[in-house]
Amino acid sequence: MSLAPAYLSPSNSPIEQYLRQLLAKHAGLEEGAVADYIPELAKADPRSFGICIATRDGHIYEVGDTRQAFTIQSISKALTYGIALEDHGEDFVLAKVGVEPSGDAFNAISLKPESGAPFNPMINAGAIAICGQISPADGQTRSEKILARLSAYAGRTLTVDEAVYLSESQTGHRNRAIGWMLRNFDILDHEPTDILESYFRQCAIQVTCRDLAIMGATLANQGRNPLTRERAVDPAYVHNVLSVMSTCGMYDYSGEWLYRVGLPAKSGVGGGILAVLPGQLGIGIYSPPLDRQGNSARGIKVCEDLSRDLALHLFANGTAPQPSLRLTYDGSQVSSCRRRPSRLQQKLRATGHRIRVIELQGELIFSTFEPVIRLALKQAPYCDFVILNLRYVMTIDEVALKMIIELKQTLSELGLQMMVCDGEQFAKVFQEAGLEQSMQFANEDTALEHCENELLKRIVGPDWNKLTPVSLKDCFLLSELDAEELAWLDGEMGTRESPQGDYLIHAGDPGDSLYLLVAGSVEVRLPETSNQAGKRIDVFEAGMSFGEMGLLDGLPRSANVVVLDDAVCRVISRPLFESLDSVRPGLKIKLLKRLSYLLSYNLRKSNDEVAAYRG
Repeated sequence: MSLAPAYLSPSNSPIEQYLRQLLAKHAGLEEGAVADYIPELAKADPRSFGICIATRDGHIYEVGDTRQAFTIQSISKALTYGIALEDHGEDFVLAKVGVEPSGDAFNAISLKPESGAPFNPMINAGAIAICGQISPADGQTRSEKILARLSAYAGRTLTVDEAVYLSESQTGHRNRAIGWMLRNFDILDHEPTDILESYFRQCAIQVTCRDLAIMGATLANQGRNPLTRERAVDPAYVHNVLSVMSTCGMYDYSGEWLYRVGLPAKSGVGGGILAVLPGQLGIGIYSPPLDRQGNSARGIKVCEDLSRDLALHLFANGTAPQPSLRLTYDGSQVSSCRRRPSRLQQKLRATGHRIRVIELQGELIFSTFEPVIRLALKQAPYCDFVILNLRYVMTIDEVALKMIIELKQTLSELGLQMMVCDGEQFAKVFQEAGLEQSMQFANEDTALEHCENELLKRIVGPDWNKLTPVSLKDCFLLSELDAEELAWLDGEMGTRESPQGDYLIHAGDPGDSLYLLVAGSVEVRLPETSNQAGKRIDVFEAGMSFGEMGLLDGLPRSANVVVLDDAVCRVISRPLFESLDSVRPGLKIKLLKRLSYLLSYNLRKSNDEVAAYRG
């Protein structure tokens, strides 16, 4: 499957591009012929062709002639079966119409010899019998009730094509024979004329390819229309409808259809196909030329490709997939561990929203990753970086892998960088699929730092990260001291110079001093364990301080501090800090105020991140 070359806007997703390619692939297919046994159907343009997918949450992907009206024909049979079940219940309806595939043509006069009951609701005999079980109610005729219910499925008011209805009624002699035979076996309780006319009218209801996809999504959504939220069918009977669609919906091609495509579906001689992936999406296809079984020739080919390329086969996945979108947040809510000088921190605070993190979970397949593509493209105009966090992802199938690569390419063409993190178990398949190693990060923290660095480079310029020594006055902790206090403290503090790679602090060391970093940078890491390296929890640059917790509570150090760039630190020891009570109480109060501010800032930052992670 190829999901994309060029995109003009975020609305042109890889999925829509794939559908365009599928439309182009099959548009030249000249197999089949337009139905002509009903004269009005013969007027259809054989070149008409549309493909539409509707998700259970109401998103529509459509290409081709998806808004062109045609008559629903036999697709209505599946939907009216649900109405009859609601009116009379399963036992009553099963006594009148079976659910076994017949192996006969859709218009065969095929009844069970012992009871006279039709084999299933999808052949004409069964559909006429089902139409007879639909009870007029609330001042509506049988035909009006059917039209209203199918309108609820489509999410708009449908109408009947009167010319097609008259054509069907005037040529429906075989169906009239079936109707009288059903009356003879008491499958129909009344004289069949009105029932037959209702049946002809239901087949002549006008729909579009888009309507069919939404009808399918309604069934996928347990009977509730995903756009209007109106209930179209009782959820208790959705599985009954989907079951007979699976075994009988494609006429005498139903067995091979289920084997090859693996989706509950119903076709109609008007050229439509409605297919459903339960719990996930609906598919609508429109192309009038029919094959010898009475199914849309192009529609069959398209559905085979969709099932194979997008892994939609009902039995391809053993369990119902859960949504893959776990959380989403931005760089103003959660930042990397690297602390920045105040001027840079302020810029990141103002622009951090341009970094978006999308946290995923579970199994990534077409139907679970498709909403992620939508979200990423929706956010694209408002950000520069997208991070896919795979920490809680268990599996990625081949289709989802290709979608990730295509999403990365699409975002790149829109001027965005996309990267993945916490996906070590998928590193090999990503590399083979073409995702650059530079866009794969071991964890979210390093991915966030990369994005922050790139953002600062764009905002501040190429020298944004130039490390320069700072004076004591430029250290945040000492910024409120006056010149005399600074001079006194300068004479009392010790100095420690450390090369790159040196350990300034080891976990377990006594907490007996506070460090003011005046040159270089250091990294705070948790202690290493036997099976993993120590996790980075903080990075400090010149002008910042660390070690204050040990100084205040006297407990041993809980982490290592490693020098990243040759560092110079000024050291406030515990004896010096305690002596301030008597020799410089005013200075100590100023230090304690700045320390309390730092602790408060860190706590607020942690609270913001917890809130973001909770969604």
